[in-house]
Amino acid sequence: MRINTDDDVIDEVTTRSVAVVYPSLPALKSALKSGKQLSFYMGIDPTADYVHLGHSTNYLILERLHKMGHKIIVLVGDFTAMIGDPSDKSSMRVQLSAEEVKANLKSFKKQISKILDFDNQENKIEFKFNSEWLSKLTFKDSVELAANFTVQQMLERDAFQKRIAEQKPLFVHEFFYPLMQGYDSVAMNVDAEIGGTDQTFNMLAGRTLVKRYKNKEKFVITTTLLENPETGEKLMSKSLGTGIGLNEGAKEMFYKVMQLPDSGIMQCFIDCTRLSLSEIQGIGSNLNSGANPRDIKLRLASEIVKMYHGQEEAESTQKTWLSEVSRGEVSEHLGSVKINSKTDILTSLVELGVVDSKSKARRLFEEGAVRVGDKKVALEDFGATVQDGDILAIGKKHKFVVDKN
Repeated sequence: MRINTDDDVIDEVTTRSVAVVYPSLPALKSALKSGKQLSFYMGIDPTADYVHLGHSTNYLILERLHKMGHKIIVLVGDFTAMIGDPSDKSSMRVQLSAEEVKANLKSFKKQISKILDFDNQENKIEFKFNSEWLSKLTFKDSVELAANFTVQQMLERDAFQKRIAEQKPLFVHEFFYPLMQGYDSVAMNVDAEIGGTDQTFNMLAGRTLVKRYKNKEKFVITTTLLENPETGEKLMSKSLGTGIGLNEGAKEMFYKVMQLPDSGIMQCFIDCTRLSLSEIQGIGSNLNSGANPRDIKLRLASEIVKMYHGQEEAESTQKTWLSEVSRGEVSEHLGSVKINSKTDILTSLVELGVVDSKSKARRLFEEGAVRVGDKKVALEDFGATVQDGDILAIGKKHKFVVDKN
């Protein structure tokens, strides 16, 4: 297998959408420059039945590495999903049953194949399940794994520290998640792991175990998360129901992209499209020079829909959107959204990305733009909560069905 060692290609794959590299960026570049075929993997737990644009960032990096000639492994955490990843969580994740995991897995590969070329026979991409080795570990094996870490190391985790400070329960089985994910790297004997910054703790656990069990260095490549730069809220969240799934239709996908906050446009171009960085830089310059953010967002929506549904669908959907906007009809139902039973409507508007601050949300109430069903919500009622099945509408461009299950 011929490995591409072009400096420009290596620079892009090691910096675009990349946050931090362990042990270091120069070390990774040196390994890529060596011409040796390296093995890279990314894991995903089937906690929902779709893959969203936030995940696509990592698969696009894997696509670039695959085109360079490197070995790619997509790992489905069918076993770890039954434990529940505590990353970035203020409470214990709900543990999934084997049946729920199996149901969520049905269309995973099909969705990912819209980015990764699973048909490539010269450099085959492997698709694995960690139950293959984790289900075979004995209690003795688990004890030996746990002996590589201290309780103090586990408690250093931000999410755990937060729960302790808030006097929320922290369960012993949650300590096993980073051990299991870490052992994945040992079982597959990989050279590198890719994942969002919220996975840093888990991936570094794998780095520790690979060094102890295989006596070699494992690279950890943390990638940027799609966030609203003004609020810090995730733009794609399974738990909030705001993720734009790769399995969605062209129209639904296009309209959801158009609902993203303007402040997140450029990051989405970098993390979620195949446009060159020079072209994205030109788009950013136009935006900074006063171009209408809506027009820039139209380009983003078209690029994303083109990736998953083709050029014809992208052009057709854009025409439909423009037609409905001109007639003031953009009130298309865009699917259900999960809202915590105790979250008030004002907070929900911010969490859903409709606005980027509570002060702007209050103005929407003052303008009479917020409705539950056919009833306008007055400013003094902003602290009210919605019920399961309610239709939450904000102006003519945002409409959600509330799902609290």
